[in-house]
Amino acid sequence: MALQRPKGTRDHLPDGSPQLKLDVSARAFKHVTDTAARVLERGGAAFIATPLFEEAELVKRGVGGSTDIVRKEMFMVYYFGDHGGYVLRPEGTAGLVRAYLENGLKQLPSPLKLWTHGPMFRAENVQKGRLRQFHQVDYEVLGSADALVDAEAIWLMVQVVRELGLTGVQVRLGSIGDPQDRDTYNAYLRELFTPHLERLSDDSRDRLERNPMRILDSKSAGDQTLIAELSVKPMLDFLGAEARTHFEAVRGHLDSWKVAYEVDPSIVRGLDYYRRTAWELHHAHIGAKSALGGGGRYDGLAKELGGPETPGIGWAFGTERILLAMEQEGLSLPAAEGPLVYIAALDAGQVPLAARVALGLRSVMRADFGYKPQKPGNAFREGERRGAVFTALIGSDEAAAGTVALKHMASGEQLSVPVGELSALLLARPS
Repeated sequence: MALQRPKGTRDHLPDGSPQLKLDVSARAFKHVTDTAARVLERGGAAFIATPLFEEAELVKRGVGGSTDIVRKEMFMVYYFGDHGGYVLRPEGTAGLVRAYLENGLKQLPSPLKLWTHGPMFRAENVQKGRLRQFHQVDYEVLGSADALVDAEAIWLMVQVVRELGLTGVQVRLGSIGDPQDRDTYNAYLRELFTPHLERLSDDSRDRLERNPMRILDSKSAGDQTLIAELSVKPMLDFLGAEARTHFEAVRGHLDSWKVAYEVDPSIVRGLDYYRRTAWELHHAHIGAKSALGGGGRYDGLAKELGGPETPGIGWAFGTERILLAMEQEGLSLPAAEGPLVYIAALDAGQVPLAARVALGLRSVMRADFGYKPQKPGNAFREGERRGAVFTALIGSDEAAAGTVALKHMASGEQLSVPVGELSALLLARPS
């Protein structure tokens, strides 16, 4: 039996791997998370890391017991006795809010901006851009219901993809109102769909009583045909005065910052703890399922998890989906950074010295060394292959004199440098 990775997972590979594409490049993967870290931390977000698995009950309450994620896509880690068991996290928000409540992070300056990244797990059908183990960048803000916080969150999401070089992205913005607005809308949906119960999918028949708004998100082609035939009014038509004022305030901030968006009345969030702002980030060239990520306000989630009322908003995007979009746009990565110097010994007796010199330089620069003696021509070729700016040779004469023979790879210039002066010279020379 040939060894192979589990279905729905991906290896991210180092530069030089055969048939390396952007969406499986480890350097591209790191470039996305490094860019997100730079943008979000410049915006005041602090990094947080939470476990890869959480209490099943937490995930059910945080994601919604009636969602496909909970009903069909969760990976159980283990189960025992009367305990509900543990599951691999299918998304990051529930665990992050749990960490906020459990660890007293309310004591930190408010609103508290947090970000994280890492693997998520869903047992779904594998298709382009949809994996069973995938990775997300996640940004959350807790402690403020201000529309300015919503607008800033959207701006930050857009800024991350802009700094990655993506241009073919579109923000679709909506609002799901306040709880009383949703109650009115759900009553409207029940009245509208009940006469057509036999045409609804089994899942949507269940949703009709539990959570009618989730019918609008149905993956069933028959459900979507019925929705179109009935000309279902959007949630935006049911916004109360406060929610509408909030929505217009968010739009006003985005307009003033020149963040392009399209108002999308079809955006819904089915769970009771969601409030007001909801949005998605799409890319037209990664397939039918074009969403790179999305976000929304969830002021009721902390209370749903057993904590005090705490306003919250956040977003996440799929790292692999971002890489697909970058590949579709033909984006290239910044040039890989090789070592500043590669040090080679010309005979076996000087290999330990070459290693010692390289290790001494590593506190201030990238420095590599050869593990076996090399002829000068081979050493220069190896330095070039590794992308080194300089290659240094140490033979018996250099060892006796306490020097290295240094070559600048781009210009070909060579000179003898005392080992004690090597660090200063390397750092002072242009690449």
